[in-house]
Amino acid sequence: MIERPQRGEIGDYYFRYIDLVPEGADIRDLIESQRRSAAAFLGGISEEQSRKRYAPEKWSMRQVLGHVADTELVFLFRAFWFARSFPDALPSFDEKPSAERQRADDISWESLTSAFDGVRAATVGFFRNLPPEAWTRTGIASGNPFTVRALAFVIAGHLAHHERVLRERYLAGGGA
Repeated sequence: MIERPQRGEIGDYYFRYIDLVPEGADIRDLIESQRRSAAAFLGGISEEQSRKRYAPEKWSMRQVLGHVADTELVFLFRAFWFARSFPDALPSFDEKPSAERQRADDISWESLTSAFDGVRAATVGFFRNLPPEAWTRTGIASGNPFTVRALAFVIAGHLAHHERVLRERYLAGGGA
């Protein structure tokens, strides 16, 4: 089993996601099971519901899912980069212009959910096939240290965080 990341392996900010991963979870199994549970959850949201914003100036559900997919791609790329021991630091990722330029509100919910499932399938395959010594390899992104295993935990926790936001803020009171 892959050990839980410790402070210092990643910026403290990211523990808001890591802390959402259940203690004792095998991160590879969790990432894979999240793929199935996310598909079921997202599949229960209608095209109409996916346009909902819980408050003015907040992202629509489509934008949230687009953000989750984009962010997972970024974290997966970082994990790949560091696992393969490339020496160069990676740049920052700014979610706001990414979400704006993605134009998720112009993409069907079905297409967004399918795209996310593809991203998650790649994530599952990458981490399932990662050599044991690669999990603790390190690199720098956004000026912060990261280990590969910390990125796996962030990926799982980031999805858990945004699923909770969708349930509590967008679908509370009888949604999907």
